[in-house]
Amino acid sequence: MRHAFANIAFTPAVRDVQARDGSRAQYARAFESGDEVRNADLGPDEAAFIHAQRSFYMATVSETGWPYVQHRGGTPGFLRVVDAKTLSFAELPGNRQFISVGNLAKDDRVAMILIDYAHRQRLKLLGRLTVEESPGTPRTERTMTIHVEAFDWNCPKYIPMRFEAEDVQRAIDERDHRIRELEAQVTRLLRQEK
Repeated sequence: MRHAFANIAFTPAVRDVQARDGSRAQYARAFESGDEVRNADLGPDEAAFIHAQRSFYMATVSETGWPYVQHRGGTPGFLRVVDAKTLSFAELPGNRQFISVGNLAKDDRVAMILIDYAHRQRLKLLGRLTVEESPGTPRTERTMTIHVEAFDWNCPKYIPMRFEAEDVQRAIDERDHRIRELEAQVTRLLRQEK
């Protein structure tokens, strides 16, 4: 079964480096054998992961060949899974440089990385992005739609474990609530003993 991400990412130069450094045979076996293509359509695990994210990084390429990486963020669900091949998000007003949008006018290819630091998971996506202007829509300048061509779950080895402040606060609040419950229970038990 061929891996859609490897079909795109494992260029001849990449395969040459893999061969030189000793990983070529392993990747050829795991990612490039068979006729059926996998990791081209998002499944339930990918959809749930994407929906839960509060941010992602997206790379575009300028007409001069320079890569540009942009951060996007919002509340969970701001990056929507439309279907197994499509994601979308609202482009909100920012610093008004329009580098990503300008790059997309010449080359619609994007690479995205979504990271869940608390669970040390990382999803890489490759796709093509279309831009739809949203005149008259409050706060939204345009709708960005990504047509997914491939994805890959990446190794968690060097992802630092970090937590969102609101998740930490929720855990502290739950702990404090439980402490109050236990203190009240101890107080009741002590009164019963008297």
